This record gives sequence, C-alpha cells and structure tokens, in this order.
Amino acid sequence: MPRKGNYGFDYDDYDDYDYDYDVGDQVEAPEPKKKTSSDKVRVWSCPICTYDNDESMTACDICGVIRSSVPGKFKDDKGTAPFKFDFPSPDDMVSNGLRSSKIGSKANLINSRSQNASAGISETVKSSDKSSASIPKGKQGNMDDSNHLMNGASQPSCKSSDSSSASISKGRPGVDEGNHNKNGVVDTQSSDEISDSTSSLMPKAKDKSVGYISSSINGGKSLGLTSNLNDMSLSDKSGNSNKASAKRPKSSAHYQPDKWMLPDKSENGLTQLNLAIVGHVDSGKSTLSGRLLHLSGRITQKEMHKYEKEAKLQGKGSFAYAWALDESPEERERGITMTVAVAYFDSKKYHVVVLDSPGHKDFVPNMISGATQADAAILVIDASIGGFEAGMDSKGQTREHARLIRSFGVDQIIVAVNKMDSVEYSKDRFDLIGMQLGTFLRSCGFKDSLVSWIPLSAVENQNLVAAPSDVRLSSWYHGSYLLDAIDSLQPLKRDFSKPLLMPICDVVKSSSQGQVSACGKLEAGALRSGLKVLVMPSGDVGTVRTLERDSQICAVARAGDNVTVSLQGIDGSNVMAGGVLCHPDFPVAVAKHFELKVLVLDFLTIPIVIGSQLEFHIHHAKEAARVVKIISVLDPKTGKVSKKAPRCLTSKQSAIIEVALDGPVCAEEFTNCRALGRAFLRTLGKTVAVGIVTRIIEDQE
Repeated sequence: MPRKGNYGFDYDDYDDYDYDYDVGDQVEAPEPKKKTSSDKVRVWSCPICTYDNDESMTACDICGVIRSSVPGKFKDDKGTAPFKFDFPSPDDMVSNGLRSSKIGSKANLINSRSQNASAGISETVKSSDKSSASIPKGKQGNMDDSNHLMNGASQPSCKSSDSSSASISKGRPGVDEGNHNKNGVVDTQSSDEISDSTSSLMPKAKDKSVGYISSSINGGKSLGLTSNLNDMSLSDKSGNSNKASAKRPKSSAHYQPDKWMLPDKSENGLTQLNLAIVGHVDSGKSTLSGRLLHLSGRITQKEMHKYEKEAKLQGKGSFAYAWALDESPEERERGITMTVAVAYFDSKKYHVVVLDSPGHKDFVPNMISGATQADAAILVIDASIGGFEAGMDSKGQTREHARLIRSFGVDQIIVAVNKMDSVEYSKDRFDLIGMQLGTFLRSCGFKDSLVSWIPLSAVENQNLVAAPSDVRLSSWYHGSYLLDAIDSLQPLKRDFSKPLLMPICDVVKSSSQGQVSACGKLEAGALRSGLKVLVMPSGDVGTVRTLERDSQICAVARAGDNVTVSLQGIDGSNVMAGGVLCHPDFPVAVAKHFELKVLVLDFLTIPIVIGSQLEFHIHHAKEAARVVKIISVLDPKTGKVSKKAPRCLTSKQSAIIEVALDGPVCAEEFTNCRALGRAFLRTLGKTVAVGIVTRIIEDQE
C-alpha cells in the first residue's frame, strides 16, 4: 500500500529544534527557505478518496478512478475538476427515463474530441455505447453487464443521447468486452439526433492494448475505438452470419428462376408420380406394393426367395411380399406397417414413388407425415366378408384415410378392391362395395370421373400388371388393370419458377462423417450441388453437398422430386423433421398462432370449445395446440357466415377458428402455398377436423 502523504506541504518548512540545549542558551533559528515557482509540486485531488496524486498520474493511485480533466489544464492550483458520474443512478433512471446525466452540445462534442485525440483514441462516429467514465478497478465488467440487462437489446430510436467513454481502469484493457462476447454484437443505437459526451483519458500503458484489440477486430487496421464498435455492430446486425431473420418473409412475386431450374423440353425422362398406398389395417397394402415391385423388376427373384424363406420360418408365409417393405423386426413380428415405406418402380409413363402408409389407428400420425407428399393415391379395400365392413365402421381407417387423402389435396384416386379371391371374385360383392364406398367418397369431395375402380388379388397376381387370367374375374370385368390405371392418371403441374421449398420428412445423421441429410419432396423450386439453402425454423444457412434421387446421385432436383439432400456447414441439431429447406432470400414464415378454416369430421365425439386441447398437424410437423377463439360457423353450401362466435363446434360443421401452438412451426397461408397451408386437428387418437391456414397471426410480444 503506498504511503499517503501531502505533496502540497513541505515538512522542512518547520524550524529544526535542538532539544539538548540549556534554558539559558540563545539559539538562533535558521531562516526559512524561500520557495520558487519551480519548486512547487502540482497535484490533483481524487474526487472519490481525496488522495492527492502527482500531476503525471492519470488515474488515482489508491482507488484507480480515472482523472476527469486533461493533463496540463487545471482549473485551480489543486488541479481538481468537478466530478460527475457518467452513468445514471437507479433513481436517475426511474425519474429521467434511463437518460444520461451528462448531455453536451454538438460544439462541446467537437471540442472534446479534438482534446481526446491526444490520448491516442480517435472518436470519429456519431454514436457509441453507453459506458462508465469513471469506474473503480475491477467493476467495469459488472457495470457493462448491468447496463446491458437494464437497457435490453439494441433498438433504433429517433432521438437518443449516449454517453461514451474510452477510459479503462487498471487491469481492464478492453472496452465492453463482456457485452461483445456475450451478445456477439456491440449495443449501438442508430439515431437522427444524437448528442454524445465523451471522455477518453486512460493510462499510456493501456493505450496500446486497446489499439491491439481494435486492430485485431478490424483485420489489422488500426482504427478509432468507437468506429470499430460501430463497424462491428453494423456489419452483423443479426448476431450470427449463418442465421437469417424470417420474421417477415419476402413475397415470391419478384423471384426470377435461373435457366437450369426449369426443365428442359429435350429431356425425355419419366415424370415422377408420388403414389400413396392407404387403407384399413390388414387390407393388403404392403403385399400389393411388394407384388408391384417384384413384377416391375425392382425386387429380384433371389431377394424374393429370401423373403419367402424367412416368412415361412416365422409361420407367416403369406407376408413374404409385405416383408419387402416392412423391414424392421418389430413390423415383421407384429405383421403391420408402422412407418411410411418408400420404394420406386417405373411404368410406361411415370417414375412411381410408392408411399406405403400404415393402416393401424395408432400410426395415423405417421401416415399423415408420409402421405402428405402424395400426388395421387390407391385406396386399398378388403373385399372379404367383414373386412370391408370393419374399415367402413366408425372405428375403421378406410373412412379416415379417405378424408385425409382428400384434405392432402389429392383428387385422383384408384380404389383397389383387394382379396377378391376370398369372395370367389363375386361381381355382386364388388358392386356392393362400389355403391357404399362411392357414396362416401362423393361426400369427401372426390369426383366420379377421377375415381377408378379395380378388382384384383395381390396374392394371386390377378389384374395387377396384366389383364386377369382367372375366368371368374375376366368373365364380368373388362376394364383396365392396376398398372394401366396408374398410367392413366393425369400429371400435376409443378412450381418450377417459384423459390425453393422442401418440407423435411426425415433426417439422417452420419456421426462418422459429420454430415446431415434431409429427405423430402421438393414442393417448389430446384436444387443442385453447391447451392446455399436456409433451414427453418432454426434460420441456419447450409450448402448442398450432394443430391440423391432413388438412391442414385443426381446433379439437379426439381419440384415434384423426392430427394435426399446432404448438407454441409451446418449444425446437425438444427436440421429436424418438420422443418423446411427454403431459399435464403425467401424464408418461409414461422409462427405459432393461426387462423384456420376447418371442417369438423363425423369422428368427433366431444364438441370443440374454446380451450380444447388438440394435436396440430401441418406437412411433417406436429405440435400441441389449443383453441383460443371460435370466430364463426360457415354455411356448408354457400361458405358464408351463418353464425358468429358460437359456443362450440359439432360434427360436420365448417367454421373459422384460431389456434395457439405450444411451439412455432413453419407454415404459409393456403393461398400462397398449398403444401404448407393444409392443417389437421386430432384428439384422442382420431382426426376430428381438417382445414387450411387462412391467416398467420403474429404474436404480440
């Protein structure tokens, strides 16, 4: 601890007394020394601890407080200047609205900057961070953190007054390092009228360290301290160069696609058709799919022999073709499909992507997630006695799957009446199924002209890829076979000229290679290697490394293709099923409050009221939701409002409601993007309502 002394007073001014003299002796006192102006020591008094410091000291030697006046310019002999705190006290913040206590004019600001230039720090910008002009040693970091917490995130303002200081106490060779390191962006305020009061005194030893920090941030260039802080904040306002803000997505009206994104007319490749196989459990969907793959050459005879042998060992010989798609041990043991299996085969007209969907009621969410990619569908019906009736029952999945397929936007459907061998290929049975099911399909919105009816037997290979050979069927049925019916489907229009949009169905992560791959169907736009893509809702930007279509590397993928996109330069934890790959300049909207136009299905047992807890499904995303408002009930024939603010919704009613989700999901209004604008509401294991997103409501924070 340095000795505290008064340099302004000379103890030699006292007379030197000799205490060993006699009383009678006459002692002459020495003449006092006369001071000259050169002998006078100039000091300045610390306004905090009142310690008298030497003129050469720029900070108090006791408490470390920065000297508040410029060296060499004293207001009086003591060299003290009136002290003012540059940061507001808690009382000042409450009474003055978080305004600094020091506000100077623009002229004073220019004079102050010209004086501070001698201290080695150039103040060349109009705005800078609020920081303390005089902070005790070791307290700077705490004050920076508290200021950041009190002031919150940086927001632009029209009128503000900031106090800036480049003064740094001992042991703190940085300016607002705490705030910059924590937030990635130094808090700055852009304003039209800003008056700053700066003081940039600091010890000479600290001058180099600040210069080093500034030059390292700016790539080796030694610039002004506050200009460096503003450059850092203005160059990266988002806080992360790999993140993109998607609060307000841009309109795709001004998007201009490149030439490579549009399909070449000279290309004679097959058009891709995404075909969903749906129906009640045990109706023979997987067996039908496996038989089609085998007959088209996708499954070799050797592989088929292997499946037959494995199925017989477990006593399930009839499941041999199903095992071509049900590959997991649990699916084979239980004898049911649990997830959507994807397979491929080629017809004369299409490259068909088979989406074999689960039929069990417990796995309807998986069916929704996979079959939402469908362009057309095959509804498989069990023609056996009791099988068709079970599927059409209120607890059966034939009715629910038909409703869901129609709500996916699928209007072309093939009704494959399977297991006709179990009823001896009876024409009466086929006509009965067509009459009952046809009435229901018309109520779902399917047109008779777009519905094909095919009687067949997958096990006996009747009427699949060729005309039936069994006389019992060929005697009365003279229509097309299944593969011919697939080729008769009309191709859909693709959005090649719109920005990239690909909902992520599944994610494959490779820990050994450190790569992540996203699987899904391109709804719009095109992809190729090296292209930058935005992953929502995380907002990270990655680069396409490779593309795979049908397990083969491809150079370009366009709208309608089912592809696997391998990404690099992105954290794998931010790529998840239910997300969306989109164009970096045209991000998809992310929200958790929507207005929906819904149709309540007849599966509803409990009326929907305000506060009802539901499962919200949209493309491949699922989130818990709550009904916050029932706006109106619509007339099913005219679509006009028939009743406003009803208390509840019952079966077969159309209504406008608002739902709030527990977490945000990627979605778009149905008029802008149909693939991301279809929603489904489920509860208690049943789909109770289907609808579209009519409005995205931003949360008021």
